[in-house]
Amino acid sequence: MTLTAARGRARQARKSRQARQATGWRPPATAYGLGLAAAGVAAAWTVHRLFPAVPLLTAAVVLGIVAAHLPGARGLVRGVCRAGLSFAGKRLMRLGIVLLGLKLSLDDVLGLGWATVAMVLGVVAATFCGTWWLGRRMGLPGDQPLLIATGYSICGASAIGAVSEVSDSDERDVATSVALVTLCGTLAIAVLPLLQHPLGLDDAAFGRWVGASVHDVGQVVATAQTAGPAALGDAVLVKLVRVALLAPLVAALATAVRVRARGARATGTEADGSEAEGTRATEPRAEGARAAEPRAEGARATEPRAEGARATEPRAVGAVGARAEGATRRRPPLVPLFVLGFLAMTALRSTGILATSALDAAATAQELLLAAALFGLGSAVHLPSLSRTGARVAALGLCAWVVIAGASYGGVLLTT
Repeated sequence: MTLTAARGRARQARKSRQARQATGWRPPATAYGLGLAAAGVAAAWTVHRLFPAVPLLTAAVVLGIVAAHLPGARGLVRGVCRAGLSFAGKRLMRLGIVLLGLKLSLDDVLGLGWATVAMVLGVVAATFCGTWWLGRRMGLPGDQPLLIATGYSICGASAIGAVSEVSDSDERDVATSVALVTLCGTLAIAVLPLLQHPLGLDDAAFGRWVGASVHDVGQVVATAQTAGPAALGDAVLVKLVRVALLAPLVAALATAVRVRARGARATGTEADGSEAEGTRATEPRAEGARAAEPRAEGARATEPRAEGARATEPRAVGAVGARAEGATRRRPPLVPLFVLGFLAMTALRSTGILATSALDAAATAQELLLAAALFGLGSAVHLPSLSRTGARVAALGLCAWVVIAGASYGGVLLTT
């Protein structure tokens, strides 16, 4: 009996252990992708340390694209890690944008002078409107014209990530836009310093030109530092004025989306009312058709068709209602929370109460968060799909580069 009881207790313990293993703790679905993003950031940081001319964010995007196409890592990127990489591309991007506000203060903007601020406003407006118009004329799909215009005119991949949140853009459109803007910004690091002397720009003017025309903050630093500290200081200040325009741009786009959603609801209501009126208006005619049945046999032959048409009415009404309801669910807030966070951090920096060590720590955290987000976005790039619209995307990138470089150069000459 004792041996039998011991065996029974052993079997019970084994079953309990198996049950605990079956229902035990499992890592969240985003854990694997976030771990891969952290590894990508570490690799990008190593590349940046070995080659200081390569910005950390640029290296992160490139490594994300590489990971998405390596035979060994491709399965992980598209499978178990996809949820975490998408989380990094959205949520971590928002946190990075909030911390980006700590790089800007009101005193910095006022120190530039109103002429330079007006020049930056003109360059941003011309680049955004011109690039968006060109992208639509070229027939680029989805939100690519909007996202590319935002990235070129404001602050590269960070602006694309912010705008994609309120426009509910497809992840592939976001990844394509980030890849294009990152590529062109990286080329600017090598090309713009060669044009300083042929264009007759002194160091300060060159710094303002770089700050007004190069996309990402890290790329601005890498480009302007070739002309010395005077150029670097002016470049960063002008660039941060462009960054400050991110908040009103996102708020304007959020308002546009809300107005469009309201219009969709109004259209759905009008469609419901007009179809109901049409149904009531046809009832007497249907009665007349039934009264005329003895005179015309053909009238009865057409009845099934009319009934079939009436049968499709609820489906049409339901589709309109579903579209309006979907637009209502997707309606974003007037000012997204991460934009409010960006403005709050800018106001906090303007008070001057933050120590230099705190600002340095926040800058490091912001860089790492954006690097993880850009690695996630880069991993969503699918080069075979990109090649289908690659020529048009590249053409738009080149045209936008000419627009922003030309507009900013003219603005610098006018304000010097």
